[in-house]
Amino acid sequence: MSRRTIIAGNWKMNTRAAGGAQLAQGIADAVGENPTVEVVVCPPSVYLSRVGDVLAGSAVSLGAQNLYPAQDGAFTGEVNAAMLCDSGCRYVILGHSERRAILGETDAQISEKLAAALAGNLVPIVCVGETLEDRESGNTEAVVETQLRGSLEGLDEARASGVVIAYEPVWAIGTGKTASPEQAEEVHAFIRKLLGELFTEDVAQQMRIQYGGSVKPDNAKELLGQPNIDGALVGGASLKVDDFVAIINAG
Repeated sequence: MSRRTIIAGNWKMNTRAAGGAQLAQGIADAVGENPTVEVVVCPPSVYLSRVGDVLAGSAVSLGAQNLYPAQDGAFTGEVNAAMLCDSGCRYVILGHSERRAILGETDAQISEKLAAALAGNLVPIVCVGETLEDRESGNTEAVVETQLRGSLEGLDEARASGVVIAYEPVWAIGTGKTASPEQAEEVHAFIRKLLGELFTEDVAQQMRIQYGGSVKPDNAKELLGQPNIDGALVGGASLKVDDFVAIINAG
């Protein structure tokens, strides 16, 4: 089954207003009108509307880095799915390892956010991945399975195929270390097998699984050439037009 490659740039807490708009414009110009690869950029939430205005009418989609699951209410500082849609978002990243590790997000919270994202007509990119200690202890599959089962809890088969999974080994994020194509493919294949158990084999074959963790122009082609790697969730390299476009072109 053919799955369209999806390359998403997670700008994290980087860029400022003018620089973000310039970066978005450069990416949109380079991607053109009909890319074979689906392209998403996820700026900080305060710049979503500005970047969204730049991307309007382009082939590049806008994504957010997080959401709060409530529809409205007294949740100071939070942003919900409807607000993200108003800003032009089509995608939202959920459960990034930095939010899990630094802000203590749990699988149950991510599951709640996933339901809110789908109800708000956003495409969730749900992140899972192990630490270096987990990998060295031989617990990679156990950790990934626990996170995946917990984060997708309550997701019905009818909506599952529209969810994107991002496998991001924590030890490879921002460290310059990258899982080898073989290591990454092994976990991606495990995730797809697990998705088949959670849903159906047909749904599992439709779901896209990205790799995230120090993806760069010089390793993107080999990573994206693996059978079960359907794209990349890119951090630092998404902050430079030339690097990000090189990764897109590798897909």
